[in-house]
Amino acid sequence: MMAESGRQIRGMGYVPGLAHGILRPGAAHGNVISLVSQQTAVGMTSQPAGIVVVDGAPLSHDMISLAGRRIPTVVIDGIQSQQLKPEAEVWIDGATGLIATHVSRMPFPVALPTAPRAGHAVQLESGSEVWLMASVRSTNAVRQAVADGAAAIGLVRSEFLGHHREHPPDRRYFEAELEALCSAAGPLTLTARLVDLASDKPPRWLPGGQLPLGPLGMQGVRLFSREPVRSVVKAELEILATLSERFPLEVLLPYLSSRDELERWTAFARGFLPPGVRVGAMVETPAAALDLAHWREVADFLAVGCNDLMQCLFGADRNEPLLRNCLDPYSPVLFRLLAQAADSAGGFLDRVRLCGVLPRIAGALPVLVGLGYRRFSVDSVWIPYLAEDVRELELEAAQNLAREVCSCRHSREVRELLGLPVDEIAFW
Repeated sequence: MMAESGRQIRGMGYVPGLAHGILRPGAAHGNVISLVSQQTAVGMTSQPAGIVVVDGAPLSHDMISLAGRRIPTVVIDGIQSQQLKPEAEVWIDGATGLIATHVSRMPFPVALPTAPRAGHAVQLESGSEVWLMASVRSTNAVRQAVADGAAAIGLVRSEFLGHHREHPPDRRYFEAELEALCSAAGPLTLTARLVDLASDKPPRWLPGGQLPLGPLGMQGVRLFSREPVRSVVKAELEILATLSERFPLEVLLPYLSSRDELERWTAFARGFLPPGVRVGAMVETPAAALDLAHWREVADFLAVGCNDLMQCLFGADRNEPLLRNCLDPYSPVLFRLLAQAADSAGGFLDRVRLCGVLPRIAGALPVLVGLGYRRFSVDSVWIPYLAEDVRELELEAAQNLAREVCSCRHSREVRELLGLPVDEIAFW
């Protein structure tokens, strides 16, 4: 128990790690915990000890970029922020989401997890293997992923290569950038997702008007027939084809919604690549998730993009903080959809990976393992923490838990099953 004068707030652990400092609003540097909005957090260049984001949108591309800074970060809502007083001494645990105030000593366990062996799976108690892969957007992130013990580079967000260039990336640009990524990965397999453009991450080089506003507009392969995107994709594929002769590479197609699209763009990609290079597909809409039985006949592997899948499933913009509660990661409907997708995949499930924020949401990993998923691609800073959770999992208990979760009617029941707070204020 904490001292009587102390107080704890439970937010969402967003970037793991322990931090201690004086709480101050706005961007700061040094032994300070910055209390900021999402916009300030994403834009600040200072290096505080920790960050507390108020009313962020956890599934947004902007928020996800914070993981690359590796500063312990917790997300809370506006009501919770009223309990925090500027200039108070604060401790934060970016893994659990706990914030402690008015406490002079470390209120959290100080032992940090050990990174697993890079390139290898992590074993459950039963001996089953779970592959914890890394989602990255830069060469430096690949290096960090190797140090964090990634089993592979499960998703390269290649749309962020050359994102701020005035002119579209060409063969010469991709040759330098992609070779640097592959070299940093070493012997680890690297999955390059072809440029996945959308209205919430428009590159500087794309003329205005080609990305209609809204989360369900022109994005992913829907732009592959249009210039200059088509030329950018062709240049990327040509360089990947060359690099595949020296590095273990896979190619991933973004944002497909039908079997027809899958067939068309898989054939297009394979037209550039040598035989043996695996071509996979992102599953990011309910239409795709419900058709895995047929998609597995075309794709070499599948990657479920949980962030976009939740956006489509719940009809809520993942980038809008006001809609955060609509994107409920504890909704039993979400887990029933993932259970149905796993059943449709059948024996192909060992070629399906889950990407996005969901696998590292508190309590979610045991349910996902219980549903049969064994491959996850997350920001690598989370890999040591998830590896520790995996080692403690008992498979039969996880399977029973998954069945119970899928039979729930409300997310409140799911939270109770997972042993998470129900009555106290908690972000998600």
